Amino acid sequence: MQKSGEWKMGKSSLIPFISSRKKRGRKKESKVCAKAVRKSVWSMEIWKKWGNFKIRKNWKQQAINYEEYYLTVKEWALWAAAGTGACGAVAYTFYRSYRIFFVLLPLGLMYPLVHKKQLCQRRKEQLKSQFKEGVLILSASLSAGYSIENALKASVNELTMLYGNQGMLVKEFTWMVRQIGLNGTAEEVFEDFSKRSGIEEIQSFVQVFAVAKRSGGELVAIMNKTADSIRDKIQLHEEIRTMTASRQFEQKIMNLLPFFIILYIDITSPGFFDLMYTTGIGRILMTGCLVVYGLAIWIAGRILDIKVS
Repeated sequence: MQKSGEWKMGKSSLIPFISSRKKRGRKKESKVCAKAVRKSVWSMEIWKKWGNFKIRKNWKQQAINYEEYYLTVKEWALWAAAGTGACGAVAYTFYRSYRIFFVLLPLGLMYPLVHKKQLCQRRKEQLKSQFKEGVLILSASLSAGYSIENALKASVNELTMLYGNQGMLVKEFTWMVRQIGLNGTAEEVFEDFSKRSGIEEIQSFVQVFAVAKRSGGELVAIMNKTADSIRDKIQLHEEIRTMTASRQFEQKIMNLLPFFIILYIDITSPGFFDLMYTTGIGRILMTGCLVVYGLAIWIAGRILDIKVS
């Protein structure tokens, strides 16, 4: 009985020690949990800041550079086939030689690189035409009392109705709104857009906008005057393109006419051009005709390429 009493007394004396150890364990666990929570919150904040920094750092790389044009596989195949066909037509019309065709074949396969410049210029013309409407909508929104950020948002909605979600200026204005939401300034996003566009009218507009924004002058009045002058210039350029469109079509027909004439003579009078393909003098004359033909195409293109200053 005494031993059991001693055991009870010993057991009761251990209770405070056990409870104190449990309390210390709970405190330690709570400290560890609090430390882990603080660490996770801190890491989340760092991740957010780093993510925003990476976006702000790389957003220029993700935007479209209108000075460069990247051909798709389909476009490569299409224009390489067109270049190969042109080489075959030249080799047959001027030389009647498959050896000349294989000599010219590398030039035909490189034709997509030449045509890429035309596609790039065509994309710039489309962007310029859309910018004419975009700057009108933007200036109207600023006149209504919107800030430049809200004016861009309103312009996106209006431009989407005109050009759809895939419009180039719709994508650009949407991109600008996102970058301004990532603590970018309106001057920065407009300046980057002007550099990527490579279009003189857009660069002039952005320069005037930046000066008016920094000086704190009559931004709306300056924007309206600048928008009117740029819009008139773009409209004049479009009118010139419309007037010369028929001439450009005529030029394309004239470029193909020599091939059809020679083909017609071959069909109606077989052997009429045999001397031109079987003798040295004939080959020299046909080479001279090919050079004159190429010069005529180049001069016609220069005449129809009217620049608006």
